[in-house]
Amino acid sequence: MGCPQVCASATLQCSFGAAPSMLNVLPLNRTLTGGMPAANIMDHIPLVNILPFGVCMSLANPMVAAATAAALGVLTPMPCIPATAAPWIPGGAPTLLLGGMPAIDANSTLMCTWAGVIKIVMPGQMQMLIP
Repeated sequence: MGCPQVCASATLQCSFGAAPSMLNVLPLNRTLTGGMPAANIMDHIPLVNILPFGVCMSLANPMVAAATAAALGVLTPMPCIPATAAPWIPGGAPTLLLGGMPAIDANSTLMCTWAGVIKIVMPGQMQMLIP
């Protein structure tokens, strides 16, 4: 039994974000899953693929650290601007390539520079599985 393949409109959650977000996948690889563009590990570009998660609560984020210091140590969340410099980490052994890169499944994770871990809450479709 495989894991659902991820596509555009997948719901994401960051461990330091206050709200869920949505994955945006451009149709560059010309591959659809569930009628939507399928995602690979390179779909990690901030504000293109990864949209904000409301406000950020990570003290590793300089904006949050500065606002918290100005509030005399009271945690002060600031608007989220994703900082996802590295590709997605596949959830299993890459078995499906899209555009020469591994496809991502519902167990894949993405790291934010500000210490957040981004996980897939809903992959966007449930019909296509990656073995």
